[in-house]
Amino acid sequence: MPVHAFIFPGQGSQFAGMGRDLAAAFAPAREVFEEVDEALGERLSKLMFSGPVEELTLTENAQPALMAVSLAVLRVLEHEGGWRLADRATLVAGHSLGEYSALAAAGSLGIAETARLLRLRGNAMQKAVPAGEGGMAALLGVELEQAHEICAAAAAVPVADGERVPDEVIAVANDNGGGQVVISGAAGAIARAIDIAKTRGVKRAMPLPVSAPFHCSLMRPAADAMAEALERAAIAAPVVPLIGNVTAAKVTTPDRIRALLVEQVTATVRWRESVQAMGAIGIDSFVELGAGRVLSGLVKRILPDAGNRSAGSPDEIEALLKAF
Repeated sequence: MPVHAFIFPGQGSQFAGMGRDLAAAFAPAREVFEEVDEALGERLSKLMFSGPVEELTLTENAQPALMAVSLAVLRVLEHEGGWRLADRATLVAGHSLGEYSALAAAGSLGIAETARLLRLRGNAMQKAVPAGEGGMAALLGVELEQAHEICAAAAAVPVADGERVPDEVIAVANDNGGGQVVISGAAGAIARAIDIAKTRGVKRAMPLPVSAPFHCSLMRPAADAMAEALERAAIAAPVVPLIGNVTAAKVTTPDRIRALLVEQVTATVRWRESVQAMGAIGIDSFVELGAGRVLSGLVKRILPDAGNRSAGSPDEIEALLKAF
């Protein structure tokens, strides 16, 4: 029988209308959205269902919204199919904020607390760097080591007359696999990295429409805010191990989970290595729960022979229940 890992999407998978069909079709999904709305003290579900997408895409909204859809899908699977995650999955993993969804799915965090943590995380990440001072870019057709070399070259600020100024922050934010690496840092360094990449045979280098430079050291104020919030959060051991973004290895203890969630704010999301690690320990089937199919596409590039399914709509949930 296939050995399954359940995976949970991160920012970039959101779209206007997300979760609307789930709410219309399934009472358990509506209950999740209502629980998140109550936890945040606002109708986030209305924004999810109707947009505008520009407001939904704001980090403070996208993060709890994506978690809500993922957990709504899981609740429907539990209700309609009698699923227990511990009986269906060997591991869980999530991309960036998706790690919180994975932990909520595995029973480490309650849905309401996860929503509040993600709202705080989104706000803190947005406030960490003034608008326009940071940025991110995607490098396509590049190896990880080459991306590190491009960042090192772009960090140096060119000046005239031999004057020396400190290097600017720039780092690998996401190693997504399939030749896709995302870099993050000061706006000037990102612009230089794009130019440098074009001279070094990178297939494509393009700025990303994001509001802050996530997963680099500029996010330290946000990490500090999350450390304080997570210290107060009730975190239980997950019913199945988590493959952590920071370590690309199994995590099972609450104290370690708490520490890695703080570190994750400034550290590289090691998604390629995480998927490879899951494959190396016998995972041969991946199920993406939530909005979009971004992670399913990445898994297909990293482990082409693995089984790969996604569920975010009523039709996809029905197909998944039949397949299992």
